Amino acid sequence: MPQQTLELVHLRASQVNGCSACVDAGVKSATKAGVSSEKLLTVAAWYENPLFDDAERAALALAEAATRLSDRPGAVTDEIWAEAARHYDERQLAALVLMVAITNFFNRLNTTLRVPAGTAWD
Repeated sequence: MPQQTLELVHLRASQVNGCSACVDAGVKSATKAGVSSEKLLTVAAWYENPLFDDAERAALALAEAATRLSDRPGAVTDEIWAEAARHYDERQLAALVLMVAITNFFNRLNTTLRVPAGTAWD
């Protein structure tokens, strides 16, 4: 699984959840992984942005659907899963799902505890 894609997924899920600490950390991690500043500035509107390739779009769609589970029943549709599976093998899909799950876990901790952006975890 490309590290840049995992970083984009982490950043987008954190944006959806409104976790400022994870958005801040996500931007730093994505930059370190080599994600361009153009992508970082536009990840919130990835749907129609030509900077994102089809594989990244599939990963971001899965991340958003899994993050927005309470928005509608069956949020992770067969179509979303099939598109992700078209671009990633079983191990990569597992890494993607785990990244989304871990991100959502930390988003909930940080927002509940009101951890401010820029907080360093040593």
